[in-house]
Amino acid sequence: MAHYDWATLYEKLESCTDCGLCKGRTNVVIGVGNPQSKIMLIGEGPGRDEDIQGYPFVGAAGQLLDKMLAAISLDRTKVYIANIVKCRPPQNRTPLEDEAMACLPYLRAQVALIQPQIIVCLGKTAAMYVIDREIRITRDRGIWRMKKGIWMLPTFHPAALLRDESKKRDAWHDMQSLRDKIKELEPDGE
Repeated sequence: MAHYDWATLYEKLESCTDCGLCKGRTNVVIGVGNPQSKIMLIGEGPGRDEDIQGYPFVGAAGQLLDKMLAAISLDRTKVYIANIVKCRPPQNRTPLEDEAMACLPYLRAQVALIQPQIIVCLGKTAAMYVIDREIRITRDRGIWRMKKGIWMLPTFHPAALLRDESKKRDAWHDMQSLRDKIKELEPDGE
C-alpha cells in the first residue's frame, strides 16, 4: 500500500480514474472533520448533495447524523467522516465490488493518517468492507469488534433510519454504546 500524506492523498483523489464512478462526479468527496480525531465514521458513498458540495453526509441523512452525534456531545469537529467510495454512484446505488475495491486503498490511507481508536461503520456496505464481508447489519449492529487495534462498531446508516423509523431505537443504543466506549478509552475526557 502506498503511504500518503494528506496533500498527496488529496492530489491523487482529485485526479483519480481508478473506476468508472469518476465519469459522473461533480466533486470527489474525500472526508470532513478532524484529521486528528480518535473517532472515524465511515459511510457507503456520496449522494447527490454530497457530490455537489464535495463533503460527506450533508443531505438529509447527514443532518440526522449531526443530530445523532450531538445527542452524545459530538460534532463534526470532534470526529472524521469518510466513505467507502469517494465518487457518487449513479442514482445513489450501492457501490459495485470493483468500485469499492478501487477506493479501499484510499480509505486505508485515511485510516493510517488519522490512526483512530474507534471506527463506526454506518450501514452494511461500510461494515462489510471495513469489518467483515459476512456481516449482516440487522444481526450484527451494535456489537463491538477489535480489528487491527481499532474498536469497530457497525450500526445503521442514517438514511436507513429515515426510511424506517423503527430502527431509531437500536441506533440510539449504538450511539450510547459509542459514548460509553469513548469514556472507557479516555476516562479523563481528553
